[in-house]
Amino acid sequence: MRDFRSFAGGGRLTFIAALIACSGALTAGISQAGAAENVFDELRFGATTSIGDGSNQEDGAFPSVTLFFDPLGAGSANGFAEKILRPRIHAGASVATSSSGVNEIYAGLSWDADITERFFIELGAGATVHDGDLNDDGSDGPKLGCRLLFREYAAAGFRFDDHWNLSATVEHASNANLCDGPNDGLTRAGLMLGYEF
Repeated sequence: MRDFRSFAGGGRLTFIAALIACSGALTAGISQAGAAENVFDELRFGATTSIGDGSNQEDGAFPSVTLFFDPLGAGSANGFAEKILRPRIHAGASVATSSSGVNEIYAGLSWDADITERFFIELGAGATVHDGDLNDDGSDGPKLGCRLLFREYAAAGFRFDDHWNLSATVEHASNANLCDGPNDGLTRAGLMLGYEF
């Protein structure tokens, strides 16, 4: 049985309320971001859906928000080596809309490359904390083995102008068989609308 309350201070409603509060704070911060000399590099919001099958399947959609930061100067990196050594940092959350879905809070590093002036690709790796089932207790949804999972994603996107972009993403989270118990994993795909500051 899920027990996200043990580290989030409440159930699914508390998690959703916290995400809404954070989103409100982020929205307020967006208007001040220019004055803070681009504390945030980019904000993305959208939704994903499960593309797993069998025990990996989750029902419903997963509204998501992700913030990107650029303290290492990835935006001004020249050449392949500099791009690798100067990733952006991302942090975000996704909320399940069904009882078999899993809520996540995640963070990690992101690398992007321009294919053309408008098209880009992006890869990211990091970790996620979730409220999903750890072991087979008879409930629906994936069995994930431990609370902290590795998380990777890939995206392909299109820039409409200097600020707005749209990207198609696929993401995966699992414990890499480093935890006792099952490792069904989470695999999702979706669309994210981004605003670069």
